[in-house]
Amino acid sequence: MALNVDDFKAKLVGGGARANLFKVICNFPGVAGGNSELASFMIKGTNLPASVVAPIEVSFRGRKLKVAGDRTFEAWSITVINDNNMAIRNAFERWMNYINQHVANAGSSNPASYQTDMTVQQLDREGKVVKSYTFRGTFPTEISAIDLNFETNDAIEEFTVAINYQYWESNTTT
Repeated sequence: MALNVDDFKAKLVGGGARANLFKVICNFPGVAGGNSELASFMIKGTNLPASVVAPIEVSFRGRKLKVAGDRTFEAWSITVINDNNMAIRNAFERWMNYINQHVANAGSSNPASYQTDMTVQQLDREGKVVKSYTFRGTFPTEISAIDLNFETNDAIEEFTVAINYQYWESNTTT
């Protein structure tokens, strides 16, 4: 059976998922004072999470038997457009300072006070959520530098935030 472009088009439901149709729901803890609605507009890039179950190799008479090991969760990253008030950057800086203060090297010892849940939603062309991932127990671990330069006059500042989390759930997993 020969396949043609019409067969392919019939299988591409909704015209295909678009990488630019997404929304991040960033729930800041109270100590950060962040604006979740503003963050949803200013977060210009992210990713859907990887899923990794590392194998464990068990030796048996010169052979390696591979069995499923533990699931691991790599840091999740977001890219943020910086507004003139630096509102989102300031919120992430306050959040990280609450976790570990710059001067005192002290901070919250209660994870419940600095961890929140965040969600990334994949949208269709009509704005409906077609897939969602909820990251449980998130907290920022790195805010990237912002390069400043006299020769750059046609760009808006951006920065990235590395966010660690305990695990993720999707609307299709339990």
